[in-house]
Amino acid sequence: MQGVFFRDSTRRTAQQLGITGFAKNEADGSVLVLACGSQAALEELAEWLKSGPRLASVDRVRAEPAEVSEVPDSFLVC
Repeated sequence: MQGVFFRDSTRRTAQQLGITGFAKNEADGSVLVLACGSQAALEELAEWLKSGPRLASVDRVRAEPAEVSEVPDSFLVC
């Protein structure tokens, strides 16, 4: 899933929802998003990711729980 300004738009949306983590381009052209927050906020972000920003082209969204050793204190674009 990727498009124009996808990672930065994800960052802005995550920050509005009080979510921390990161959005990072992967070698295969996909975007990896690690999100830490309340269940309601994570569900809202997951819904947003299905379409992304206006010019984005999202093929699929896969969500799965992840164990993190340290919860990030902000949302970064990597």
